[in-house]
Amino acid sequence: MATTNPLQFIQQVRAEVAKVVWPTRREVMLTTVMVFILAALTAVFFALVDILIRGGLQYVLNAFG
Repeated sequence: MATTNPLQFIQQVRAEVAKVVWPTRREVMLTTVMVFILAALTAVFFALVDILIRGGLQYVLNAFG
């Protein structure tokens, strides 16, 4: 691996950081809201699955117990 001096390294880092396209405040807020909505939907889905599995197991255990 080729070695570069610290000044060249800093110049290269600054050049790469200048290429980054930073999201706008609106994009950040929109994606944050989407994450919260999807997390809530996932929680509701798994809660319903849990209720169904628990009910099915209770039915089976009561039928044989």
